[in-house]
Amino acid sequence: MVAVQSSSTSLTTSPLSPVMGMRVHDLDLADGVSDSQLAAIRAALSEHCILLFPAQHRLSPGGHIDFSRQLGELENHVLKDFCLPGHPEIFVVSNIVENGRHIGAHNGSKTYHSDLAYLPEPSMGSVFRCLECPPEGGETAFINMFAAYAALPDERKAWLAGRSVVFDYAWDYQRRYEGIRPPLTEAQKARVPALEQPCVRRHPESDKPALFISPTWVRAFSGMSDEDSQPILEELLEFACGDRFAYYHSWTPGDVLIWDNRSTMHRVCPYDNEGTRRLMHRTTVKGDAPVAWA
Repeated sequence: MVAVQSSSTSLTTSPLSPVMGMRVHDLDLADGVSDSQLAAIRAALSEHCILLFPAQHRLSPGGHIDFSRQLGELENHVLKDFCLPGHPEIFVVSNIVENGRHIGAHNGSKTYHSDLAYLPEPSMGSVFRCLECPPEGGETAFINMFAAYAALPDERKAWLAGRSVVFDYAWDYQRRYEGIRPPLTEAQKARVPALEQPCVRRHPESDKPALFISPTWVRAFSGMSDEDSQPILEELLEFACGDRFAYYHSWTPGDVLIWDNRSTMHRVCPYDNEGTRRLMHRTTVKGDAPVAWA
């Protein structure tokens, strides 16, 4: 185990994998988190990309929100129909059907992505709480984008320097969810216009470069056509999305996991969507505008 020090306290942690992530021991989030514990959590998250707090069975929706707010302002999801009744800060991810309708977002992305990367100020991170999970499958896979960028050939790093990509939520939503989820309203589309983001972003706390592309939402490199962009994007994504940079988290009810969207991508792994239940609550912490790595 490793003690992560802050000014007046420490976190007892152990690695989740050789690639990324730390498990935090002996901290019950339902009891609240002190300022010094919070500082240690932020430092560990910036360095290790994801943090797991196991056995958080006492945590209520209100406690989940309170802890998340200590990390920063919360971002309400554009799909308001899937927010927890009475708690709009919590986005429900679930395959469960009640009274003829899904209680949460279902058929979640099995493609790697970084939450809300299509907004001018993408989320800082997400706090994901497991209430129910299948006995097999349904893991969440994460990619360490610090490590993926660091391993790129020097000539590819030089090509990416100063470049940006176009994130287009409405374009991607239509191609992936037509016939599966209700179409976006014009008001929803207006909230998420296409925008440019740097291909390589500087982490605001660790000051490290992270690759900032994904197979979700990214339409093209700025100033290039979709057709010319796709082969280069596919090459980069094939490199980054392999198991070399991945960690697969097998969920247990009571798990609370924070991931840093500034340095990771994630996706859900397949599971028996019809014969098992999966219920997750997610809060999303607002971030700031990505800054290009010079």
